[in-house]
Amino acid sequence: MNVFIGFNSEELLMRLVLADIVLFLTLAMIACALTFSAVAQADGAPLVYPKAKTVDQVDDYHGVKVADPYRWLEDTDAADTHDWVEAENKVTFRYLEQIPYRGAIRDRLLKLWNYERFTVPEQQGGRYFYQHNNGLQNQNVLLVAESLNAEPRVLLDPNTLSSDGTVALVGSALSDDGKLMVYGTATSGSDWTEWHVRDVDTSKDLPDDIKWVKFSGASWTKDNKGFYYSRYDEPKEGTAMRGANYFQKLYYHRLGTAQGEDKLVYERPDNKELGFAGGVTDDGHYLAISAWQGSSPKNRLYYKDLTQPDSQVVKLLDDFDAQYQFVDNDGPVFLIQTDLDAPRGRLIAIDIRHPERANWKTIVPQGADKLESTSVVDNVMLLGYLKDARTEVRAYDLQGKLVRTVDLPGIGTASGFGGKRKDKETFYSYTSFTSPTTIYRYDPQAGKSSVFRQPKVDFDPTKYETKQVFYNSKDGTRVPMFLTYKKGLKLDGQNPTLLYAYGGFDISLTPAFSVSNLVWLEMGGVYAQPNLRGGGEYGEDWHLAGTHAKKQNVFDDFIAAAEWLIANKYTSTPKLAIRGASNGGLLVGACLTQRPELYGAALPEVGVMDMLRFHKFTIGWAWTSDYGSSDNPEDFKALYAYSPLHNLKAGTKYPPTLIATSDHDDRVVPGHSFKFAATMQADQAGPAPVLIRIETKAGHGAGKPISKVIDETADAWGFLAHNLNMQVALQ
Repeated sequence: MNVFIGFNSEELLMRLVLADIVLFLTLAMIACALTFSAVAQADGAPLVYPKAKTVDQVDDYHGVKVADPYRWLEDTDAADTHDWVEAENKVTFRYLEQIPYRGAIRDRLLKLWNYERFTVPEQQGGRYFYQHNNGLQNQNVLLVAESLNAEPRVLLDPNTLSSDGTVALVGSALSDDGKLMVYGTATSGSDWTEWHVRDVDTSKDLPDDIKWVKFSGASWTKDNKGFYYSRYDEPKEGTAMRGANYFQKLYYHRLGTAQGEDKLVYERPDNKELGFAGGVTDDGHYLAISAWQGSSPKNRLYYKDLTQPDSQVVKLLDDFDAQYQFVDNDGPVFLIQTDLDAPRGRLIAIDIRHPERANWKTIVPQGADKLESTSVVDNVMLLGYLKDARTEVRAYDLQGKLVRTVDLPGIGTASGFGGKRKDKETFYSYTSFTSPTTIYRYDPQAGKSSVFRQPKVDFDPTKYETKQVFYNSKDGTRVPMFLTYKKGLKLDGQNPTLLYAYGGFDISLTPAFSVSNLVWLEMGGVYAQPNLRGGGEYGEDWHLAGTHAKKQNVFDDFIAAAEWLIANKYTSTPKLAIRGASNGGLLVGACLTQRPELYGAALPEVGVMDMLRFHKFTIGWAWTSDYGSSDNPEDFKALYAYSPLHNLKAGTKYPPTLIATSDHDDRVVPGHSFKFAATMQADQAGPAPVLIRIETKAGHGAGKPISKVIDETADAWGFLAHNLNMQVALQ
């Protein structure tokens, strides 16, 4: 299980309006202005930054003394931090408000985003459940239909749970009979979720209330009387947003009882880092438990016999030597997807009565492409592969014989194909860089797809093209990259280009539709998306080649992509912008400090910028599987060598930079971006702006209201257009 990273808006800080404090605010602004230092602003006038105080904080890492003068900015609840955030946002929004076409970009985003969207349906008890957005709703609405073609009705509208759209539906699970739904909500983008149970017939909630859930789904027992879920202990007061998350526990909740009465199913007091995902098998016989540790794709696989009262949890695969995904079972024979001795993945069968490795049977061996997913529907195994970072889906019979390849519309990404072996249909989504997500129904036996829902967007995809190129990184490694742009593009080095990537945690970047990117294309921009090492595009070997001491490979791959785009005259340094979020924010921060002269602008978002202290907050410890830890002397050397915060240098001319974070980000805590911004502003020797945009009532990215995403994107594109000297002419 990957417990990492996410993305994206604009909401000005609330201003006090009582008349008797106007004088106080005026005096405060005057006092604050006395502590500012100047640079260039959007309209040519001096740009002043709040002068952040420094403290004498020095840490000793294995004999190396490392200063941390802005340590105080880690405390997001402190009054000093609040004052700094408010002052920085004032500077940032004053700058952005002077960009003349910012409003036009926002208007175009608003118009393009106003289209119907659907998610892949799930069928339970003969009913169909899927999400819908009529265009500009902040959150998707969950619908239910009594049959595939019946008129759906609203089952849950998260937009009614808050006045500003900041409460999001973040997970749900349906009982086998389709009559009950457990669902989770998150507030202001936090990873903490609260779970409730809804009666599908009445759309009313039952009294059940489950709190302090994080990084967990839910799975019903076949009697529809309760469900399994995982949670952490209630955090100490004042630590919920920053405190480390350890000792997750797996519970069973029986309907109609208080959470305090939930039955503890499994815990590991001997290993504080283990987390658990429990899923009931389709036959109801077993509870399959994936025990994850950090963000490593490796896991352990356990099970519990639900037909035997008080049965013990059995450690089926406990070596933590590979990834094991439970797929399905024929009684005691478990079908498992694994990368053990197969870094690109294979499908095996394990008889739990004789679990010795000598008895394992390979059903589908490893092939040339990365195996991403497996499901069994209507007695057909549907295997999803990545072929040079684009989807290919293949159908096999239960003995592992290839039946056919699923016809897909083109270079893109397909996902879904869920269901049970007894189901006669499944659904999937297909998207590409210029094709909005279309939902298809698929008949596994006939091998036929039919459109279930297809959106209409105010955009002509025929004017644009996508191509995949390959380039060589610093060490000669061949790296793929997708390019999307208007047809007839002139290779004269004058095209504004946005280079976006991630490169970590076994996560694959595949083609996807984005309204934000469509507007960038309409603005005349080129969108470039390379598939860096550290990701999962080519299997575990590709992932490991970008971890720990090899993390520099990721940055080299990204820098090589930038150099290739320039050498092949797609763009030039003054026209090249780089963007990344979370681990991708780290990527941009590291490449920004290593090659500041290479880029025309940078957008590091919710980034992991302090590589020496990331593991001390919330779920940051989990990322040591990719990064290593500064507590280890050898890891420290590698981390210190590229940590964005620690590689900023005074007197350097950095390109125009707009840093973005959110005040409720409890995954990559905002202190990362706060300290990076304060340091970079102090170190900047050139005239280019270094700004930080701090979103309020938002988190790492998941569940962010559409209104915030639109505002955030308008600011980012406006910033780039201004600093890359683009000629903006939108429809």
